[in-house]
Amino acid sequence: MGYIISGIQQVGIGVQDADAAWAWYRKHFGMDVPVFKDSATASLMTRYTGDRAEDRYAILAMNMQGGGGFEIWQFTSRTPREPEVEHFLGDTGVFAVKLKTQDIATAYRTLKASGVHILNSVQQSPDGRMHFYVKDPFNNLFEITESKSWFKKAKAITGGVAGCVIGVTDIDKALKLYRDVLGYTEVLYDGQKKFEDFEGVPGGENEFRRVILRSNKNRMGAFCRLLGETELELVEVKNRAPQKIFHDRYWGDLGYIHICFDINGMEQLADRCQQANFSFTVDSRDSFDMGKAAGHFSYCEDPDGTLIEFVETHKIPIVEKIGWYLNIRHRDPGKPLPDWMLGMLALNRVKD
Repeated sequence: MGYIISGIQQVGIGVQDADAAWAWYRKHFGMDVPVFKDSATASLMTRYTGDRAEDRYAILAMNMQGGGGFEIWQFTSRTPREPEVEHFLGDTGVFAVKLKTQDIATAYRTLKASGVHILNSVQQSPDGRMHFYVKDPFNNLFEITESKSWFKKAKAITGGVAGCVIGVTDIDKALKLYRDVLGYTEVLYDGQKKFEDFEGVPGGENEFRRVILRSNKNRMGAFCRLLGETELELVEVKNRAPQKIFHDRYWGDLGYIHICFDINGMEQLADRCQQANFSFTVDSRDSFDMGKAAGHFSYCEDPDGTLIEFVETHKIPIVEKIGWYLNIRHRDPGKPLPDWMLGMLALNRVKD
Protein backbone atom coordinates (compact mmCIF):
# COMPACT_ATOMS: atom_id res chain seq x y z
CA MET A 1 0.00 0.00 0.00
CA GLY A 2 2.98 2.33 0.50
CA TYR A 3 1.50 4.12 3.49
CA ILE A 4 0.56 3.10 7.02
CA ILE A 5 -2.61 4.03 8.90
CA SER A 6 -2.11 3.16 12.56
CA GLY A 7 -5.57 4.11 13.80
CA ILE A 8 -7.70 7.04 14.87
CA GLN A 9 -5.36 9.50 16.57
CA GLN A 10 -8.13 11.84 17.72
CA VAL A 11 -11.54 13.31 17.00
CA GLY A 12 -11.78 17.10 16.89
CA ILE A 13 -14.50 18.57 19.11
CA GLY A 14 -15.44 22.22 18.69
CA VAL A 15 -16.43 23.75 22.05
CA GLN A 16 -17.02 27.16 23.61
CA ASP A 17 -14.65 26.63 26.55
CA ALA A 18 -11.89 24.07 26.00
CA ASP A 19 -10.68 23.99 29.60
CA ALA A 20 -14.19 23.41 30.96
CA ALA A 21 -14.89 20.71 28.38
CA TRP A 22 -11.62 18.97 29.14
CA ALA A 23 -12.42 18.95 32.86
CA TRP A 24 -15.70 17.17 32.08
CA TYR A 25 -13.99 14.66 29.79
CA ARG A 26 -11.35 13.96 32.42
CA LYS A 27 -13.96 13.29 35.07
CA HIS A 28 -16.29 11.08 33.06
CA PHE A 29 -14.17 9.57 30.26
CA GLY A 30 -10.67 9.44 31.77
CA MET A 31 -9.16 11.75 29.12
CA ASP A 32 -6.55 13.00 31.57
CA VAL A 33 -3.20 12.92 29.73
CA PRO A 34 -2.48 16.06 27.67
CA VAL A 35 -0.23 15.61 24.63
CA PHE A 36 -0.37 19.34 23.95
CA LYS A 37 -2.15 22.52 24.97
CA ASP A 38 -1.56 25.19 22.39
CA SER A 39 -2.77 28.57 21.10
CA ALA A 40 -2.17 29.44 17.45
CA THR A 41 -3.68 30.79 14.25
CA ALA A 42 -5.19 28.17 11.93
CA SER A 43 -3.68 29.83 8.88
CA LEU A 44 -3.89 26.77 6.62
CA MET A 45 -7.59 26.11 7.28
CA THR A 46 -9.06 29.23 5.67
CA ARG A 47 -10.86 27.06 3.10
CA TYR A 48 -13.09 25.96 5.99
CA THR A 49 -13.20 29.19 8.02
CA GLY A 50 -14.69 31.68 5.58
CA ASP A 51 -11.36 32.62 3.91
CA ARG A 52 -10.10 34.10 7.15
CA ALA A 53 -7.34 32.75 9.39
CA GLU A 54 -8.92 32.27 12.81
CA ASP A 55 -7.19 32.00 16.18
CA ARG A 56 -7.75 28.93 18.27
CA TYR A 57 -6.83 27.18 21.51
CA ALA A 58 -6.63 23.39 21.45
CA ILE A 59 -5.94 20.55 23.87
CA LEU A 60 -5.11 17.03 22.71
CA ALA A 61 -6.01 14.68 25.57
CA MET A 62 -5.62 10.91 25.72
CA ASN A 63 -6.87 8.03 27.85
CA MET A 64 -3.90 5.78 28.57
CA GLN A 65 -6.01 2.63 28.65
CA GLY A 66 -5.85 2.91 24.88
CA GLY A 67 -7.81 4.36 21.99
CA GLY A 68 -7.74 7.68 20.22
CA GLY A 69 -7.89 11.04 21.94
CA PHE A 70 -9.97 14.20 21.88
CA GLU A 71 -8.67 17.35 20.22
CA ILE A 72 -10.72 19.83 22.23
CA TRP A 73 -10.86 22.89 20.01
CA GLN A 74 -11.95 26.45 20.83
CA PHE A 75 -12.07 29.53 18.61
CA THR A 76 -10.47 32.53 20.34
CA SER A 77 -11.04 35.05 17.53
CA ARG A 78 -14.77 34.43 17.00
CA THR A 79 -17.77 32.98 18.79
CA PRO A 80 -18.37 29.38 17.65
CA ARG A 81 -21.78 28.69 16.15
CA GLU A 82 -24.06 25.85 17.08
CA PRO A 83 -26.31 24.15 14.51
CA GLU A 84 -29.43 26.14 13.67
CA VAL A 85 -31.56 22.97 13.71
CA GLU A 86 -31.48 19.73 15.65
CA HIS A 87 -29.65 16.94 13.88
CA PHE A 88 -30.65 13.32 13.68
CA LEU A 89 -29.04 9.97 13.04
CA GLY A 90 -28.28 9.75 9.34
CA ASP A 91 -27.50 13.44 8.90
CA THR A 92 -24.16 13.69 7.15
CA GLY A 93 -21.01 14.13 9.18
CA VAL A 94 -19.68 12.68 12.42
CA PHE A 95 -22.83 11.96 14.44
CA ALA A 96 -21.30 10.20 17.45
CA VAL A 97 -17.94 9.09 18.82
CA LYS A 98 -17.47 5.53 20.06
CA LEU A 99 -15.72 5.06 23.42
CA LYS A 100 -14.74 1.59 24.54
CA THR A 101 -15.38 -0.06 27.88
CA GLN A 102 -14.37 -3.36 29.47
CA ASP A 103 -17.60 -3.66 31.50
CA ILE A 104 -20.71 -2.26 29.84
CA ALA A 105 -22.98 -2.72 32.89
CA THR A 106 -20.57 -0.92 35.22
CA ALA A 107 -20.06 1.86 32.70
CA TYR A 108 -23.82 2.35 32.43
CA ARG A 109 -24.36 2.41 36.20
CA THR A 110 -21.40 4.70 36.87
CA LEU A 111 -22.23 7.26 34.20
CA LYS A 112 -25.89 7.30 35.23
CA ALA A 113 -24.97 7.76 38.90
CA SER A 114 -22.64 10.60 37.90
CA GLY A 115 -25.51 12.49 36.30
CA VAL A 116 -24.43 11.96 32.69
CA HIS A 117 -27.35 12.23 30.24
CA ILE A 118 -28.09 8.62 29.20
CA LEU A 119 -30.08 8.32 25.95
CA ASN A 120 -31.05 4.65 26.04
CA SER A 121 -30.64 1.40 27.94
CA VAL A 122 -27.88 -1.10 27.19
CA GLN A 123 -28.68 -2.60 23.79
CA GLN A 124 -27.23 -5.32 21.58
CA SER A 125 -25.81 -4.13 18.28
CA PRO A 126 -26.29 -6.21 15.11
CA ASP A 127 -22.76 -7.60 15.46
CA GLY A 128 -23.57 -8.95 18.94
CA ARG A 129 -21.81 -6.44 21.20
CA MET A 130 -23.55 -4.44 23.90
CA HIS A 131 -23.63 -0.65 23.77
CA PHE A 132 -25.54 2.49 24.78
CA TYR A 133 -25.57 6.20 23.95
CA VAL A 134 -24.92 9.26 26.12
CA LYS A 135 -24.83 13.01 25.55
CA ASP A 136 -22.32 15.41 27.07
CA PRO A 137 -23.31 18.88 28.39
CA PHE A 138 -22.13 20.38 25.08
CA ASN A 139 -24.66 18.45 22.97
CA ASN A 140 -22.21 15.86 21.62
CA LEU A 141 -23.24 12.21 21.41
CA PHE A 142 -21.07 9.28 22.48
CA GLU A 143 -21.64 5.57 22.01
CA ILE A 144 -20.20 3.46 24.83
CA THR A 145 -19.37 0.04 23.42
CA GLU A 146 -17.79 -3.22 24.54
CA SER A 147 -14.19 -3.81 23.48
CA LYS A 148 -11.38 -6.31 24.01
CA SER A 149 -8.69 -4.03 22.58
CA TRP A 150 -6.69 -2.42 25.40
CA PHE A 151 -3.25 -0.89 25.88
CA LYS A 152 -3.31 -0.88 29.68
CA LYS A 153 -6.06 -1.41 32.21
CA ALA A 154 -6.76 1.29 34.78
CA LYS A 155 -9.59 2.70 36.88
CA ALA A 156 -11.40 4.79 34.27
CA ILE A 157 -14.65 3.15 33.19
CA THR A 158 -14.03 3.94 29.53
CA GLY A 159 -11.01 3.90 27.30
CA GLY A 160 -10.35 6.28 24.46
CA VAL A 161 -11.90 6.67 21.04
CA ALA A 162 -12.80 3.33 19.47
CA GLY A 163 -14.43 4.73 16.34
CA CYS A 164 -17.15 6.98 14.97
CA VAL A 165 -20.72 6.86 13.70
CA ILE A 166 -20.78 8.73 10.39
CA GLY A 167 -23.87 9.79 8.46
CA VAL A 168 -23.54 9.39 4.68
CA THR A 169 -25.90 9.76 1.73
CA ASP A 170 -24.55 6.74 -0.16
CA ILE A 171 -22.66 4.01 1.69
CA ASP A 172 -21.29 2.44 -1.48
CA LYS A 173 -19.64 5.72 -2.46
CA ALA A 174 -18.35 6.28 1.10
CA LEU A 175 -16.76 2.81 1.13
CA LYS A 176 -14.38 3.94 -1.60
CA LEU A 177 -12.70 6.13 1.01
CA TYR A 178 -13.26 4.39 4.33
CA ARG A 179 -12.68 0.82 3.12
CA ASP A 180 -10.54 1.14 0.02
CA VAL A 181 -8.23 4.00 1.06
CA LEU A 182 -8.27 3.95 4.87
CA GLY A 183 -8.18 0.16 5.15
CA TYR A 184 -11.34 -0.51 7.18
CA THR A 185 -11.79 -3.77 5.34
CA GLU A 186 -13.40 -6.09 7.90
CA VAL A 187 -17.20 -5.90 7.63
CA LEU A 188 -18.78 -6.65 11.01
CA TYR A 189 -22.30 -5.94 9.78
CA ASP A 190 -24.12 -4.77 6.64
CA GLY A 191 -27.90 -4.59 6.73
CA GLN A 192 -30.96 -2.43 6.16
CA LYS A 193 -34.02 -2.11 8.44
CA LYS A 194 -35.31 -0.27 11.49
CA PHE A 195 -32.90 -1.02 14.34
CA GLU A 196 -34.12 -1.60 17.89
CA ASP A 197 -30.76 -0.67 19.38
CA PHE A 198 -31.12 2.89 18.04
CA GLU A 199 -34.05 3.44 20.41
CA GLY A 200 -33.60 6.74 22.25
CA VAL A 201 -31.07 8.08 19.74
CA PRO A 202 -32.36 11.22 17.96
CA GLY A 203 -33.81 10.05 14.65
CA GLY A 204 -33.18 6.41 15.54
CA GLU A 205 -36.73 5.38 14.68
CA ASN A 206 -36.04 5.65 10.93
CA GLU A 207 -34.98 2.95 8.50
CA PHE A 208 -31.26 2.76 7.78
CA ARG A 209 -28.66 0.92 5.86
CA ARG A 210 -25.92 0.37 8.38
CA VAL A 211 -22.39 -0.89 7.77
CA ILE A 212 -19.92 -1.46 10.62
CA LEU A 213 -16.29 -1.66 9.49
CA ARG A 214 -13.27 -2.60 11.59
CA SER A 215 -9.67 -1.64 10.98
CA ASN A 216 -7.24 -4.12 9.52
CA LYS A 217 -5.96 -6.44 12.26
CA ASN A 218 -2.42 -6.16 10.88
CA ARG A 219 -2.09 -2.55 12.01
CA MET A 220 1.42 -1.11 12.05
CA GLY A 221 3.10 2.11 13.09
CA ALA A 222 4.61 3.78 16.13
CA PHE A 223 1.29 4.30 17.95
CA CYS A 224 -0.72 1.29 16.77
CA ARG A 225 -0.67 -0.46 20.15
CA LEU A 226 -1.84 2.64 22.01
CA LEU A 227 -4.56 3.52 19.49
CA GLY A 228 -5.85 -0.06 19.31
CA GLU A 229 -8.61 -1.48 17.12
CA THR A 230 -11.05 1.08 15.75
CA GLU A 231 -14.25 0.93 13.76
CA LEU A 232 -16.31 3.14 11.51
CA GLU A 233 -20.09 2.79 11.45
CA LEU A 234 -21.61 4.22 8.27
CA VAL A 235 -25.29 5.09 8.53
CA GLU A 236 -27.51 5.91 5.54
CA VAL A 237 -31.07 6.98 6.36
CA LYS A 238 -33.61 5.60 3.89
CA ASN A 239 -36.93 7.33 4.58
CA ARG A 240 -36.01 11.00 4.87
CA ALA A 241 -33.60 13.47 3.27
CA PRO A 242 -30.51 13.92 5.46
CA GLN A 243 -29.10 17.33 6.35
CA LYS A 244 -25.42 18.22 6.61
CA ILE A 245 -24.43 18.64 10.26
CA PHE A 246 -21.99 21.45 9.42
CA HIS A 247 -24.22 23.19 6.87
CA ASP A 248 -23.39 26.93 6.78
CA ARG A 249 -20.89 26.54 9.62
CA TYR A 250 -17.12 26.58 9.94
CA TRP A 251 -14.61 23.95 10.89
CA GLY A 252 -14.09 24.75 14.56
CA ASP A 253 -17.74 25.55 15.26
CA LEU A 254 -19.54 23.46 17.86
CA GLY A 255 -19.56 19.70 17.39
CA TYR A 256 -17.36 17.06 15.81
CA ILE A 257 -15.13 18.91 13.36
CA HIS A 258 -12.99 16.05 11.99
CA ILE A 259 -11.70 12.51 12.41
CA CYS A 260 -7.90 12.38 12.51
CA PHE A 261 -5.91 9.30 11.50
CA ASP A 262 -2.33 8.66 12.56
CA ILE A 263 -0.38 7.82 9.40
CA ASN A 264 3.06 7.35 7.92
CA GLY A 265 3.88 7.92 4.26
CA MET A 266 2.03 11.15 3.51
CA GLU A 267 3.20 11.40 -0.11
CA GLN A 268 2.04 7.87 -0.90
CA LEU A 269 -1.28 8.52 0.85
CA ALA A 270 -1.72 11.74 -1.13
CA ASP A 271 -1.24 9.80 -4.37
CA ARG A 272 -3.74 7.13 -3.30
CA CYS A 273 -6.32 9.71 -2.25
CA GLN A 274 -5.94 11.51 -5.58
CA GLN A 275 -6.35 8.26 -7.52
CA ALA A 276 -9.57 7.57 -5.58
CA ASN A 277 -10.87 11.14 -6.18
CA PHE A 278 -10.39 12.22 -2.56
CA SER A 279 -7.54 14.66 -3.17
CA PHE A 280 -6.10 16.59 -0.24
CA THR A 281 -7.79 19.93 0.28
CA VAL A 282 -5.25 21.07 2.90
CA ASP A 283 -1.60 20.00 3.11
CA SER A 284 0.94 21.47 5.54
CA ARG A 285 3.82 19.94 3.52
CA ASP A 286 6.60 21.28 5.74
CA SER A 287 6.69 20.36 9.42
CA PHE A 288 4.04 22.07 11.50
CA ASP A 289 4.63 22.78 15.15
CA MET A 290 1.88 22.63 17.75
CA GLY A 291 4.00 23.45 20.76
CA LYS A 292 4.67 20.06 22.30
CA ALA A 293 3.98 17.99 19.18
CA ALA A 294 5.07 18.38 15.58
CA GLY A 295 4.45 16.70 12.25
CA HIS A 296 2.83 16.91 8.84
CA PHE A 297 -0.94 17.19 8.49
CA SER A 298 -3.41 17.15 5.64
CA TYR A 299 -7.16 16.95 5.07
CA CYS A 300 -9.49 15.38 2.58
CA GLU A 301 -13.29 15.13 2.42
CA ASP A 302 -15.53 12.10 2.22
CA PRO A 303 -18.23 12.17 -0.52
CA ASP A 304 -20.51 14.23 1.76
CA GLY A 305 -17.86 16.74 2.81
CA THR A 306 -17.03 15.23 6.21
CA LEU A 307 -13.48 16.29 7.07
CA ILE A 308 -10.83 13.60 7.45
CA GLU A 309 -7.46 14.66 8.85
CA PHE A 310 -4.19 12.77 8.47
CA VAL A 311 -1.23 13.42 10.77
CA GLU A 312 2.28 12.08 10.30
CA THR A 313 3.84 12.66 13.70
CA HIS A 314 7.49 13.72 13.86
CA LYS A 315 7.96 14.28 17.59
CA ILE A 316 6.00 13.96 20.82
CA PRO A 317 6.69 15.02 24.40
CA ILE A 318 7.48 12.08 26.67
CA VAL A 319 8.42 14.00 29.83
CA GLU A 320 8.02 17.69 29.09
CA LYS A 321 9.22 18.76 32.54
CA ILE A 322 12.75 17.56 31.78
CA GLY A 323 12.66 18.41 28.08
CA TRP A 324 12.41 14.80 26.88
CA TYR A 325 10.90 14.73 23.41
CA LEU A 326 10.80 11.67 21.20
CA ASN A 327 11.73 12.24 17.56
CA ILE A 328 10.27 9.38 15.54
CA ARG A 329 10.93 10.75 12.08
CA HIS A 330 13.81 8.37 11.35
CA ARG A 331 12.45 5.22 13.01
CA ASP A 332 11.23 2.15 11.14
CA PRO A 333 7.73 3.44 10.28
CA GLY A 334 6.06 0.08 10.76
CA LYS A 335 7.56 -0.72 14.14
CA PRO A 336 5.43 0.01 17.24
CA LEU A 337 7.00 2.10 19.96
CA PRO A 338 7.76 0.07 23.11
CA ASP A 339 4.89 -0.02 25.59
CA TRP A 340 7.08 1.36 28.37
CA MET A 341 7.95 4.40 26.26
CA LEU A 342 4.34 5.17 25.37
CA GLY A 343 3.43 4.57 28.99
CA MET A 344 5.73 7.43 29.98
CA LEU A 345 3.14 9.82 28.55
CA ALA A 346 1.14 9.11 31.71
CA LEU A 347 3.68 11.14 33.68
CA ASN A 348 1.88 14.18 32.27
CA ARG A 349 -1.47 13.05 33.71
CA VAL A 350 -3.66 15.79 35.20
CA LYS A 351 -5.24 14.77 38.50
CA ASP A 352 -8.36 16.58 39.70
